[in-house]
Amino acid sequence: MAYLLQPDYVRYVCNCGSLKSISRIYFCRHCLKIRCGYCVSHEIDSHYCPVCLENLPSSEVRLKKNKCSNCFDCPCCFQTLTVRAGHTPIRAVNSGEEVKASTPKKVYYLCCPLCRWSSRDAGIPDQPNASGGWPEQENPYATRINALIDYHKILVSRERQQQDRKKYDPKRTSLQFEKFGLTSAMARKRAGLPIVSDVKWHQANFEHPSVASEEVEKLPESIFTEPVDITKISTLEQRLQNMEIQAEKINELRPQHKKFPVKRSLRCRSCEHNVMKPDYSPQSIKFKIQLSALYHVPEVRIVTFQPLEIGKPSELLLKFCNPTQHQTQIMLLPFDTPTTSMITSESGEREEFKRENMQLGSESPNLLPSAVRQALVIEDPKPVLVTPGASIDLPNSPLILSPRDDAAEYDDTADTQNFQDDPKLVVWRKSNKAVLKLNVVPFEGKENEPVIVGFVMQYGYVNTIATLENKTPQKVDLKVKIFLTLGKLVSQAS
Repeated sequence: MAYLLQPDYVRYVCNCGSLKSISRIYFCRHCLKIRCGYCVSHEIDSHYCPVCLENLPSSEVRLKKNKCSNCFDCPCCFQTLTVRAGHTPIRAVNSGEEVKASTPKKVYYLCCPLCRWSSRDAGIPDQPNASGGWPEQENPYATRINALIDYHKILVSRERQQQDRKKYDPKRTSLQFEKFGLTSAMARKRAGLPIVSDVKWHQANFEHPSVASEEVEKLPESIFTEPVDITKISTLEQRLQNMEIQAEKINELRPQHKKFPVKRSLRCRSCEHNVMKPDYSPQSIKFKIQLSALYHVPEVRIVTFQPLEIGKPSELLLKFCNPTQHQTQIMLLPFDTPTTSMITSESGEREEFKRENMQLGSESPNLLPSAVRQALVIEDPKPVLVTPGASIDLPNSPLILSPRDDAAEYDDTADTQNFQDDPKLVVWRKSNKAVLKLNVVPFEGKENEPVIVGFVMQYGYVNTIATLENKTPQKVDLKVKIFLTLGKLVSQAS
């Protein structure tokens, strides 16, 4: 699977117009459309610690500032710190005339297994328990930050009160609020008065408010005279790891709490069905719903190609793989014109995309409640401004691929396929994979730019989702546009 992290030589055109590799797109089985990261809504399911696998609800995560209280990161190399056990030094104790040696005590400290940084290097005292309780460095600006937060909360309340006055006229009331248990804030709001009284407002004003300034403090004169030891000065990345302190020296660095990653689910913006749903437990790596395009759309790989020369045909070997459990038929179709077909074809899909989204937004049977559902994001598909740099000769006959069989990957004797393939077209076939030989004729392109070719792949997909109208699996033909990025021209290659 290392090829998934390589440069995107084979790119699929999403329904929104963006170009992504097959490992970065999804397939919605309800819309039968390809979705990229911009076409799905991201929802956070759970927060967890990657070290101790502690799972916390969102309310407690906010209180802990999205950090684990038991796990720490190294302030130098940002690796996970481990707890090491040690002993206190033995000291002699005078008890009258005899000298007795005190028994050593077991203590614990933090140590980095990569760079060997330890909490003892920073002067942090050892702890008697391995569970934690490490002293935290106090923020010297905590009082100022809390005061600013309280000040801006008052500003927000006053702005909301002014907006409410414009929307609704204040009405006089003679009710006894104490009788109904209403708070003073609600009473002042019903009476049309600000929630915060003027006395508290004047008390919250600062003598030295925060004011932006263009003046920058000058550098000390010692920086130009004293020698600089780089090994004792922290890097910019180490300082930004702790935004509150931003220590300038290595010995002032302190371990940072491990940040919580999240497990997120992806939902299609059109039909609001999940295309990716992980397991809630942090110990599990499985997915409840895994609709990645890698498991539903035929994959195309570039095997090899001959050196590209202007006006001369070059052989291109493409490998097609069927990831589904059903037999599929692939047909390669050309674009109408090499330069304007993509932009003209997008106009028709734009109207179809809008029509589908409006129908799904009003008549979708599986929508979420209105209080939870997000607003539909309907945007026009972006035009694909990729100009093909070569023409490609596509076959007229379809390519049939067998269903995926995991056992056939390791058993060559079980491969008893009897497809009547053209030997000039299909040069290799095994299980659910086949290699096609195509001819590419490059145009005259720009210097130091790779040659790009494109085509439309039509494939058969078996929809196994049962609906009220169709309770049996339905087979449909879908199309996807693919761009291949080949090498540079021989005459222009360096």
